[in-house]
Amino acid sequence: MKKTLYANGKLFIMGEYTVLDGSDAFALPTRFGQSLEVESNSTNSISWKSYDADGSLWLEVSIALEDVFANTTNHGNKEAEMLIKVLRIAHAANPEVLVSGFDVVTKLTFPRNWGLGTSSTLISLVADWFGINPYKLLAQTFGGSGYDIACAQQQEPLIYNMNGGEPTVRTISFNPDFSDKLYFVYLNQKQNSREAIAAYREKEFDKQALVAQINKLIEEVSTATDLSSFSSALEKQEALLGGVLGIAPVQERLFPDFNGVVKSLGAWGGDFVLATAEEDPTAYFTAKGFTTIVPYKEMVF
Repeated sequence: MKKTLYANGKLFIMGEYTVLDGSDAFALPTRFGQSLEVESNSTNSISWKSYDADGSLWLEVSIALEDVFANTTNHGNKEAEMLIKVLRIAHAANPEVLVSGFDVVTKLTFPRNWGLGTSSTLISLVADWFGINPYKLLAQTFGGSGYDIACAQQQEPLIYNMNGGEPTVRTISFNPDFSDKLYFVYLNQKQNSREAIAAYREKEFDKQALVAQINKLIEEVSTATDLSSFSSALEKQEALLGGVLGIAPVQERLFPDFNGVVKSLGAWGGDFVLATAEEDPTAYFTAKGFTTIVPYKEMVF
């Protein structure tokens, strides 16, 4: 019997980097995500096909079950190798699933290069399939804070905290009257979060003080009742974290003449930014070569 599972994508609004040091994280599950269809077959292998949002096949691999059970593989493809690693760790956590071969198809509903969570949705889906803890599966594969796993399983804005290794998730009511003045803009490049995190880890600063400041700003942002206070909190966080990272905020670097506020989302340097503006900023960003502008209500629940 075929089973179909689904996981939501993610956007990291505030708390990037500092969540690793104990701060809260304010994140939004997205309407876009990834599905997984799985059906057993009579072979001793897993036929895996992954499709991008445009229907193109970006990964096709046949994985012998013995490759999952063993510690060595010879596919020579980094995506396939990581997939096998994910399946191997999932199998170790629950050996009762892979008693036969399977036909598996995954389908993204967002372009893969958008960075909305191709990996995190995969981890959530595989964990759901195997009936195991997705946070533990993430920790043993891609790593990271786990906020994206929380988003994969929720349809409401949330506050996430690693809580010393035991993730806590608190959904909140965030549907501001000014949501029609919020836009997500794709920067035409995908950021490597692992490299960005490594660079952050090398910095020396007062972590406790920074965590306290970020938590205060998250409270301000998540409870803001008007665009002005919301935007002000975004600007404060960008300046604060920019000083720690030694990187100029994205607005200063790319959009200094923008009539509004632009904030990096997630690891700085790529993927999406959040723009706040009284007027539709599509023409402004398009003129600068950024043509993917998604209104808030088209991106999130």
